[in-house]
Amino acid sequence: MSTALRIAPLIFVAAVFQVGAISGSRVLGAEADLLLVTVIVVALVAGSIPGAVAGFAGGLLVDVMTLDTLGTTSIVLTVAGYWAGRYGETTGRGRRYAAPLAAFAISILAGFGAVALHFLLGEPVAARDALVTAVPSAILAAVLALGVSRITGEIFEPPRGLERPRQVELV
Repeated sequence: MSTALRIAPLIFVAAVFQVGAISGSRVLGAEADLLLVTVIVVALVAGSIPGAVAGFAGGLLVDVMTLDTLGTTSIVLTVAGYWAGRYGETTGRGRRYAAPLAAFAISILAGFGAVALHFLLGEPVAARDALVTAVPSAILAAVLALGVSRITGEIFEPPRGLERPRQVELV
């Protein structure tokens, strides 16, 4: 089955669930971003280009559903998907800690990137709110990444030829 046919339903469901159920809710001061975590986990498994495309499509879908400034979420999620995909292609593929580590780091960077992007567009933004919720949101993203990676692990199989070669010991 094509990679796009496997990614599209995951991103669509995550975007709809993000806007419909999770948006505006807080857990211990942290905002859950299921779509960002889904894009990160998909990019870790599928690669940088599918991750960037998934981020763009998911961000555009969220921007259209929330009637937000068109393209802001797309830009942030495209960069996040590309970064996660590059991490997966270079060092993170097949490691147990890759998804929570990438979700933690990229969610902090994506939060600051979103604040900077809104500031550059001249929109009112409270940087203090982003700074206060950055670490709790990143911890929540790392916890969410554990569950999402289990779901995507059953859907995706690692591409052939991209597995890390095993080192052989000479006796």
